[in-house]
Amino acid sequence: MEKIYDVIIVGGGPAGLTAGLYTSRSRLKTLLLERFMPGGQVALTDFIENYPGFPDGINGVDLMQKMEMHAVRFGLQIENGEVAKVGLGEGTWKVVSTGDIEYRAKAVIIATGAELKKLGIPGELELRGKGISYCATCDGPFFKEKEVVVIGGGDSAVEEGMYLTRFAKSVSLIHRRDQLRAAKVIQERAFTNPKLKFIWDSVPLEFIGSSAVEGLKIKNVKLNEITIVPASGVFIYVGLVPRSELVKDLVALDASGNIIADMNMTTSVPGIFTAGDVRKTILRQIAIAVGDGATAAYSAEKYIEGNF
Repeated sequence: MEKIYDVIIVGGGPAGLTAGLYTSRSRLKTLLLERFMPGGQVALTDFIENYPGFPDGINGVDLMQKMEMHAVRFGLQIENGEVAKVGLGEGTWKVVSTGDIEYRAKAVIIATGAELKKLGIPGELELRGKGISYCATCDGPFFKEKEVVVIGGGDSAVEEGMYLTRFAKSVSLIHRRDQLRAAKVIQERAFTNPKLKFIWDSVPLEFIGSSAVEGLKIKNVKLNEITIVPASGVFIYVGLVPRSELVKDLVALDASGNIIADMNMTTSVPGIFTAGDVRKTILRQIAIAVGDGATAAYSAEKYIEGNF
């Protein structure tokens, strides 16, 4: 038996949950499908201090739980399931989830977010989960009094590097340039942390180790020197890749795989909207995702009013 909704939202991060809050408050029957649990990348963040309304900062899991409870209070239905296909069928959109469960909706909002980019160097695949990690809050406690490395120079890399100093003996942050890209206030705290060291102008070449990470081979791009940094753990934060594979043959994407949408979050296909990190945007932040979600919800509501 098919399950019919006004709106189906794919993805349960800040964009998806905000969209669900707004459509549910508009009394649109709404289903949110999420692979694991609502929260997205935010739920993997230890401390958030740039989301308005929390002057003392807030833990990522706590923030996402509040967003989830808020949306559910107004009637949002949330189910776990990996969406395999979105397609048009008999005037409505057909969404196929785990176990070949079929749902139908008048409008769909794609809020699948982005995932951390991989380095693509030797040893990364073989040693993933054996010292290589993409989540400091998940795996940091396993490296008490160990030497660890963080790769990257943006907000996430520096913030998670500082988080790791709670456990590790030392943290070496490797960046390909001679200055960080992180916000200045984050940099100020990082440079005063005695357990955080910086290796500039360097790129990773290869992970060292057979059954577990033992170190990282790096190259100084200015001096052309190759060295090995001893480490029991390596945490990678070198950017994000949009999770747009689901709709790559359905809506227009840019060269990097970001969904192209206008200011109303309308994609190239009527009835399909998008929000958050999966779309083409100059800034990936929680505040942006929340605004996207509200806009996508409003646009979906107006689309339904005009077509059904």
